[in-house]
Amino acid sequence: MANPVAAEAYVADPRRWRALSVTLVAGFMTLLDVSIVSVALPSMQRSLGVSPAEAQWVISGYALTFGLTLVPAGRLGDALGRRRMFQFALGGFVLCSALAGAAPTAVLLIVARLAQGLAAGALAPQNSGLIQDLFRGGERGRAFGLFGGTVGVSTAVGPVAGGLILAAAGEPDGWRWIFFINVPIGVLALLLAARWLPGPPAHARRGSLDVVGAGLLGGAVFAVMLPLVEAYAGGLARLWWLFPVGAALAAAFLAWERRMTRRGRAPLLDLRLLTDTPGYSSGVALGMTYFVGFSGIWLVFALFFQIGLGYTPLQSGLVVTPFALGSAVSSTLGGRLVERFGRRLTVLGLAGVLVGLGTTAVVLALVPPSVAGPAMIAPILLAGIGGGLVISPNVTMTLRCVPVRMAGSAGGALQTAQRIGAAIGTAALAGIFYAVLNATGRHYQRGVGIALGVAVAMMLVAFAIAILEWRAGSGRPAAGEGPEPTAADTYP
Repeated sequence: MANPVAAEAYVADPRRWRALSVTLVAGFMTLLDVSIVSVALPSMQRSLGVSPAEAQWVISGYALTFGLTLVPAGRLGDALGRRRMFQFALGGFVLCSALAGAAPTAVLLIVARLAQGLAAGALAPQNSGLIQDLFRGGERGRAFGLFGGTVGVSTAVGPVAGGLILAAAGEPDGWRWIFFINVPIGVLALLLAARWLPGPPAHARRGSLDVVGAGLLGGAVFAVMLPLVEAYAGGLARLWWLFPVGAALAAAFLAWERRMTRRGRAPLLDLRLLTDTPGYSSGVALGMTYFVGFSGIWLVFALFFQIGLGYTPLQSGLVVTPFALGSAVSSTLGGRLVERFGRRLTVLGLAGVLVGLGTTAVVLALVPPSVAGPAMIAPILLAGIGGGLVISPNVTMTLRCVPVRMAGSAGGALQTAQRIGAAIGTAALAGIFYAVLNATGRHYQRGVGIALGVAVAMMLVAFAIAILEWRAGSGRPAAGEGPEPTAADTYP
């Protein structure tokens, strides 16, 4: 029998759409900072004398600490209240953005970026958790559609946004405004969050954090991501032994979480999310695999156009703008259609990404460099339209059956998988690009073609996962149909 508190009637918060707008703005800033910094590296190197190894830490160090905090912060949001965690994390992100923009040395810039990543990782799972709290049925699908669109567009629009800021701010310190721009936007979001975000429900209870589980999971994520962060400085060859260490820590984490569940205590991540929640484990696997290819292509594009073809940062960003535009439109549409078509949307979207990105790889490898940018407009637009139908519906389908009381930790785990996939993809695709250049005497067209071909191969894996999940879930209701799961109905 369901717990009467958990199963109480849902009452729509009249501020829910305004609250969503605040969380999306904050989420956009944190995810934009994953990709926007890439185009500013030459400016940073001239201004602060940033070395190649330090430059890698400026980019990937943010992703490293981002991934470390996602699940623990999601669990804290579940236990302590999402508005409190959201405000705390957003305040930290604004402060660290200001410190990064004002950094007088490369070392202090790296420290500020690491701290900024911690704050961003604490903020991110509160977004998906608040959507679970505030929306039901078809509205939840539309809300997740906007959230998924924010994830996709923020990553894709980073290069052009960075190029525009650098063009407006000028040299030698224009890169600082990439961080300073977060400050006024973040302060406004903080003020609106205090007004519009709901407090914890009256029946909410505080819970303790699984410190041991957080340590084991954090160690596993760190061990996997550190060699990737250090890839350009020989990290894969020098730190390869951290991969088995990470696997051992992950196994210990799973064993510990099972023990916590058997003892009736609150685990950091309830493993029944993976075994008993329809669509969750496959959605996490799909998201991680997709992000390996999706996130890695942006650095490859920046390297190819800026170093290989001599484009300015703004020109390089404008070349990939069609992807961002296509993704923005289709992700919003996908959020509205996912309740009707379910997993079929991700299958359709991945098909579009495969065709568009595969065609882009062929075009860049074969056409004369002078027309490379215009020649890729149509296929990269198709890839963007497909991408918007992947991220947004996958978030909705992955989290739709998650109990509300676990929404933060479940969303954090999903985004952790995406961050690990992004780190793998960025290191692997850029590494392949450089390896081909070295082997072919700086043949940039061949390098970009092969790197994008590897990205397409990862999309094929994600496509296979989507088809299997579509077939396995054909008898389940689409998002927005059927009764909403509650904590009591799902896990005792």
